Order: sequence, then C-alpha cells, then structure tokens
Amino acid sequence: MGNERKPVDLVLEGGGVKGIALLGAVLHLYDEGYRFPRIAGTSAGAIVAALVASYQKDNRDLHELGEVMYDVPYSQFAKESPLQRATGKLGDYVEFMLREGMHKSDILVEWLGPILAARGVRTFADLSIDDPQTSLQPYQRYAIVVHTSDVSRKVLVRLPWDYDQYGFAAAEQQVVEAVRASMSIPFFFRPVQLATNRGQVTWVDGGMLSNFPITAFDRTDGRPPRWPTWGIKLSSAPSDDLPDTPVTTALEIAVHCLETLTSEWNRYGLAAEGVNQRTIYVDTSGYSSRDFNLDRAAQSTLLGRGQAAAQAFLTQNP
Repeated sequence: MGNERKPVDLVLEGGGVKGIALLGAVLHLYDEGYRFPRIAGTSAGAIVAALVASYQKDNRDLHELGEVMYDVPYSQFAKESPLQRATGKLGDYVEFMLREGMHKSDILVEWLGPILAARGVRTFADLSIDDPQTSLQPYQRYAIVVHTSDVSRKVLVRLPWDYDQYGFAAAEQQVVEAVRASMSIPFFFRPVQLATNRGQVTWVDGGMLSNFPITAFDRTDGRPPRWPTWGIKLSSAPSDDLPDTPVTTALEIAVHCLETLTSEWNRYGLAAEGVNQRTIYVDTSGYSSRDFNLDRAAQSTLLGRGQAAAQAFLTQNP
C-alpha cells in the first residue's frame, strides 16, 4: 500500500457484533484512496482497528477483511457452560457471581490471535511507527491505540500508551490481549484480571468510559493537523427532537446507568466542539450489539450500511 494514498487517522466506536459496519465504512474510504496511519478503537472498534492496522502493515488488500469479519465465530462468544444450559437464567446469575461474567472471552484470543500473527503482528512492537513530526509522545507512537476501563483504579486506560503505569514495557505486550480487555463487556464477559507491580487490577470494556475517543490523535502543540481525524460511529446522526421519558424503577435506573456509561454521555460537548462534522454516522438501527446469532445476510446489510455512510460523508466533505 503506497504512500501516495491520502492519510487520515480513524477513531472507531464500539458496538459489539455490529462492528462489521465499521469495516464497511473503512473499505469505502480505502476504495477512495485513503490510508490510515493511526487508528483508535474501543471494543468492536478495537477488533477492527487491530485487523486494519495489521493488514496495512503487511501490505494486504483490505477487502480481504470482509471474509475475515464474516467468519467471526459470534455464537462461540456467547457459548454457555453446562450449568447455564441446564438452568438458563439461574446459570447466568451463578456464572456472574462466581466468575464476574457470564461468558469467557478466550474465543476472541483464539480467533483473532492467529489472524494477526499471520500478518506479522503479535506484540505492539510490530505496530510501532516512526513519526518524529507528530505531537504525540514517543510512548504513543503506535499504529493503534485501544481503550479499556480499569475499575480497580477507576481510570480510562489507553493501550499500549499506559502499560508503563502498570510496570510493563508497552512494546512487549500482546496486541490481542489488549483487544480482549477492550471488548470485555461488564457482566457479559469475564473481566481481565491483570497482575501488576502493586497487586492486581480489573479491566473491562473501554466503552464504559470512552466508547468514541475522537480526540485521541488531536495535536497538542498548537500546530494545525497534517491530515484529518475522522470518526466512525454505529448510530445515526444525533437528534434533539426525541421525547424525554423518565426512568422510574430501581432496575431501570441500574440498566440505564450502564447504558449511559457505554453510549453518548458526552454528546453535547462533542457537538459543541464540531466533532459531528468529522464523524461518519452508520445507521445500525434494527440490530442489537449483542445479537450473537447474527447471520451472513445481516452482516452483509451492516457492511453495506457502513459503505453507504462513508460515501455520504465524502459527498458532504469532498
């Protein structure tokens, strides 16, 4: 992939099984002659970010990722234990109480790890970039950054940027393990327990604190950006015309608190900062982020919606 392509940094929102729509938007940008020096992602966005960065590094045609995403073993992500199969919801509750999550995330490592390794990507050293003209610090110079939430220290963690805060050398850490942490949806997947030089911390889905880190690559030295940063969100453009409705029961408040953490809690600030003008909104209405029975036809629809959203964005932003 030659440098004659136009550079644009990407920020990819999380969205569970709807992540293939992110790829659809990326592929349309790719077809229009763009390359992606740096990609930030959360949860499903972290998966797509790792795949795109790895395939670019290996000079592969990004369209190959279409079949890769079609082959995601979604049903295995929600595989039930014998107890869950025998007792249903009771088993889900027991698994959550005993193991802090209803499902293991090992399948992500088993599926994604070999795909990245085939492209020569295992540790973050394989995705390091030499870019002395950036305002990012040397510890931030990697082709991707993924976000996870540390519920022990109660902070957002940017990987590989923040590994040194835990006593680890960033370049030596496994990319697939960072992605696993980023997509560990609270209660659904078991969290990542990380032994540190101070004890142990618990990492869960980065979407709880930063599902759309659009400012990740913004310059901090006052100089104009060398190229744009565009975000891709798995939702339609925000509207202020929807009716307000109260949340009245304790259970509803608990559910809505979690949904607020993982959705557009900072929408007003982003709108005021002009972020909407650099965001591709992919309408994924009608699809749940946790529909692990998503079939190929639905995946194709989501891929097509991503492509159409990017096409509309470029029409408005030539």
